Amino acid sequence: MIGYLRPATLTDALAIRARHDVQVLAGGTDVYPAFATRRAWGDPAHKDVLDMSAISVLRGISEHADHWRFGALTTWTDLIRADLPPLFDGYRMAAREVGGVQIQNRGTLVGNICTASPAGDGIPCLLTLDAEVELSSQRGVRLIPISDFITGYRATAVEADEIVTALLVPKSPGQGRFLKLGARRYLVISIVMVAAVIEADKGVITAARLAVGSCSAVAQRLTVLEAALQGQRLADSAGIVAVDHLAGLRPINDVRSTGAYRQDAALTLVRDVLAGFAGGAVRSVA
Repeated sequence: MIGYLRPATLTDALAIRARHDVQVLAGGTDVYPAFATRRAWGDPAHKDVLDMSAISVLRGISEHADHWRFGALTTWTDLIRADLPPLFDGYRMAAREVGGVQIQNRGTLVGNICTASPAGDGIPCLLTLDAEVELSSQRGVRLIPISDFITGYRATAVEADEIVTALLVPKSPGQGRFLKLGARRYLVISIVMVAAVIEADKGVITAARLAVGSCSAVAQRLTVLEAALQGQRLADSAGIVAVDHLAGLRPINDVRSTGAYRQDAALTLVRDVLAGFAGGAVRSVA
């Protein structure tokens, strides 16, 4: 029999997490399919469930002096509907690509990173936003960069007594974009996705942050390309991208694609996402 626990406060949730080995649940859009898959392969085991959905303080987006805070129960629909600056345009584009409306209404931003799938659409966006992950326990609160949070294939830095309680994104100028390639237009797992944030002044790139997902066990920032783009004209940026700029990717062969196709598609998508910036003025307001 699976135990089901639904505390009303974060204090109670942390106490449960400290005492029991539980499966933390927010939206449940990844937890239940994973459970069904294990059962299909003959493994009926499932941890007791710690349902966070009644803890209202973990829901919503708030603006602070130097950052934006996304509570752990904030959904993709919340992100789509929020009044956010151009910095988040890419993250909102990704939100519209996550499943159908039902999934967007239920699935959470934090759940997407805790699943730690290489195909998690929100993860490259958070890398380009320099996001931090807030982890809470009875021992206190700690912040960890998103780049350190996902440690491998479906693996994270969350400790046994911790719960992810928020995402924090520092305020900065610039504009975000996101592109995704799948086997069809909608309701599909990514073959490759690319996120970018560009800051520009009078058509010249002053800062660039780009990340690629589904081409490695963990989404990767393209730091060599970012350095090459700085000081370049935005209108010329797509033509600067070369194969060597994506050398750090390690795409695999699987049921959705070959590794070679992923590598080639990633190059095309990076060029396309930069061309999208060049097609319209990059807004530099925070």
